[in-house]
Amino acid sequence: MMRLWGRTNSINVQKILWCLHELGLKEGSDFERIDAGLQFGINNTPEFLELNPNGLVPTIQDGQLVLWESNAILRYLVRKYDQNNRFPADINSQASADKWMDWQLTTFWPELRPAFLGLTRTPEPERNYALIRKNFETADRQLHILDRTLQKNTYCAGSRFSPADIVLALCIHRWMMLADKFPEHVGKRSSYPALEAWIKRLGTETHFLKVI
Repeated sequence: MMRLWGRTNSINVQKILWCLHELGLKEGSDFERIDAGLQFGINNTPEFLELNPNGLVPTIQDGQLVLWESNAILRYLVRKYDQNNRFPADINSQASADKWMDWQLTTFWPELRPAFLGLTRTPEPERNYALIRKNFETADRQLHILDRTLQKNTYCAGSRFSPADIVLALCIHRWMMLADKFPEHVGKRSSYPALEAWIKRLGTETHFLKVI
């Protein structure tokens, strides 16, 4: 049985859980999930570090294969377990999804993450509110790129749901949450109608709400 190490409130673990749900794989029968990270520990034990020397979650073990890095795990799961064509298999759609998955990792999340961690994990006396607001504003402006794409496409990579929608929607959920919960620190989020319609669509057509 496949094993997944990670806590359910981690954005990167949520990527994997969402994908597994879309693939029809069930916790307990198809995979075992082990709480790890933060309050659960485990991720700094010698046994875990043998699997993932970074000491981070998610980490999966599927037979003899051990994988870390959430986007790499997503690609593996889709390639191996998508027996019902839940995700697009043509090379153009996959390349477009890869583009957005890389954009999430290298462009959008690096700006939003400091604001998110600053307001959700950093003790209040240690928060740098000026930096938090600056990071949030930069991330907010970047979303016009995604909104413009969603004005033309139903999903990030085209007409079909793909792993790109998974990684970006989970980030967008946190962007919305920060603006709704901490408006005095991050300001008002910009209006992106196409993006917000896409998020609502994911809530009704996928397992998005189940993982958040």
